Amino acid sequence: MKQFRPWCLPIFTLLFSLTVFVAPTQAEVRLSNLFSDHMVLQRDQPIIVWGWGEKGEEVALSLGELSAQATTGENGRWRAELDKLPAGGPHQLVIRGKSNEVTIDDVLVGEVWVCSGQSNMRWTVAASNDADLERLTANYPNLRLLKMPNVGTQEPQDDFNAQWQECTPETVNQFSAVGYFFGRQLHQTLDVPVGLIDNSWGGSSAEAWVRRDLLEADDRYTQLMDRWRETEANYDHEQATARFQKQLAQWEQARDQAKADGKPVPGRPAPPRNPLANQHRPANLYNGSLKPIIGYGIKGAIWYQGESNAGRAYQYREMFPLMIQNWRDDWGQGDFPFYWVQLANFRARVDQPQQSNWAELQEAQTMTLDRLPNTGQAVINDLGESDDIHPRNKQDVAKRLARLALARDYGYELVHQSPRYQSMEKEGNKIVLTFDTFGSGLKAFDTNRLRGFAIAAEDQKFVWADAKITSADTVEVSSDQVKDPVAVRYAWADNPDANLRNNVGLPVTPFRTDEWEGVTANNHR
Repeated sequence: MKQFRPWCLPIFTLLFSLTVFVAPTQAEVRLSNLFSDHMVLQRDQPIIVWGWGEKGEEVALSLGELSAQATTGENGRWRAELDKLPAGGPHQLVIRGKSNEVTIDDVLVGEVWVCSGQSNMRWTVAASNDADLERLTANYPNLRLLKMPNVGTQEPQDDFNAQWQECTPETVNQFSAVGYFFGRQLHQTLDVPVGLIDNSWGGSSAEAWVRRDLLEADDRYTQLMDRWRETEANYDHEQATARFQKQLAQWEQARDQAKADGKPVPGRPAPPRNPLANQHRPANLYNGSLKPIIGYGIKGAIWYQGESNAGRAYQYREMFPLMIQNWRDDWGQGDFPFYWVQLANFRARVDQPQQSNWAELQEAQTMTLDRLPNTGQAVINDLGESDDIHPRNKQDVAKRLARLALARDYGYELVHQSPRYQSMEKEGNKIVLTFDTFGSGLKAFDTNRLRGFAIAAEDQKFVWADAKITSADTVEVSSDQVKDPVAVRYAWADNPDANLRNNVGLPVTPFRTDEWEGVTANNHR
C-alpha cells in the first residue's frame, strides 16, 4: 500500500511557512484496514468505504472510473458510497484528503463471505486432512484472505491490525480450513474473485457475539447477565497475576528441590486468564472482532459454533436467532445469507438411548431455520470423531456449506438440504414418519438396516427401534418392547450410530417428535 503522498505546494508558500511560523500538524486522511492492497469488494452492490481525517475535511475517492465525495464528521470519521461494480479487476482505489493521498492497489470485485464462530471455524488448513496436498494446490491469486485478530472488549472497536493477502501455499496454511475450502469451491464454480474474512475465536460463546444492550433488555438472559456482572464487580486481574507470580516463585523452589532430591517435578501453575477480556463475556467479540467489519459489503456469512453453549441448549434456541438478527440489523444489508454447521458427533457412543445436551444444541440450531429467513444448516453428524472435538475432515464440511450457497444464492440446481422430519402418524404399534426430502429420496448408508431410531411410550423410556424405509419420504418405526408408542427420536445422542441419508449423501437432520423437557431446559447461567 502506498500512503501519505503530500500534495505539491508552491515553493514560495513552503519557504514562507518555514521562515515565519511552524504550522500545526494536520490529521492525515486514513482508511480502515479493511481497505488494503489485495482486498475484495462485493460485486453488484453499492461499495461503502470509510476512514478518518481532520474534522470537516473534504475527502475525494476514485475507484477505476467511479468517484465519490465525503466530509469528515465531528468525530473525524468519514463514509463514502461508490456505485456498484461487476466482478473483475484489478482496480486502484485512491483517497485524497487535504494534506495527503492514500492509494490501494490490486483491488478485486467479486464475492465476499464472513467466516465466523469458534475453534472449528478457526481450525487451520495446516491441521486438517491432507494439509500437505492442500498446500501444494493453494495457488489462487484471485482468492483473497483476511484473518482478523482476536480482540475481546466492551469498548466498540473501529479498526484492527491485519490486512488482506493473496491465497498462496504460505498464506493459506494458518487460515480457516472451513473458510478456505468453502471459498475455493465458490471461486472454482463461479469463476469470480472471492474474499474471505475470518473473525472466529476458539471456544467463544454465542453471547460474546451479541450486543450487550440486547441481552440486558431480555429477561431470558437475566441469570446469565447477573453472573457476568458479579464477575465484573469482583475480578481483579492485577491481583490474580500477583497471586500467580507468588505461586510461580514457590513452584520454582519446589521444582529445584525436587530435582535435587531426584523426585518428580510438580506441575507448573497456569497463569490466570482474564475473563473480562476473553471470548465468553457478553458483547466482547461483537465489539472487538465484529464491529470493525460491520458495514463492509458482503454476500453472506458462514458460522461454526455451539460447542461452548451446549450446556445451555434451550437458551440457544433464542440466543442464536437473536445473534443473527443483531448482525443483520447492524450491517444494514437486509437478510443476508447466514449458513451454519450443525455440531458434529462427538464423545463415546452409548449402549442405550439417553438424554444429550449435544442433541439439544443441535435441535436449537435446527429450530433457527424456522425462525429466520435466508438461513441454512450443514448437517455433519457423520463427520465427527469420538475422541476429538475438532474433526479433521473440514473439506466435506465446507462442501455442504457450499451446496447451500451455490443453490440458494447463485442459482445452481443442487440438492443442498439434509432431509428433515415433517410429521408422524401412529398406526397400531408402529409410527410412520414423513420427511421433507428437498428433491432427493431416502436411503440407508453402509447397511440396509436402519440405525439410530429410538421409540417410547408415555413413560418416556426410549428403546432402540426397528425401522425401514417405506417410500421415498417415509420411514416406519416400531419395537416389540413398546406396544403403544407415542414418540420417536433419531440420532439423538452425543455420537449417534445413525445411517439414514439422502441420495447425495447428506445425513438426515437429528430430530425428536416429542417435546418432553430436556436436560438443559433450566440452565440459564
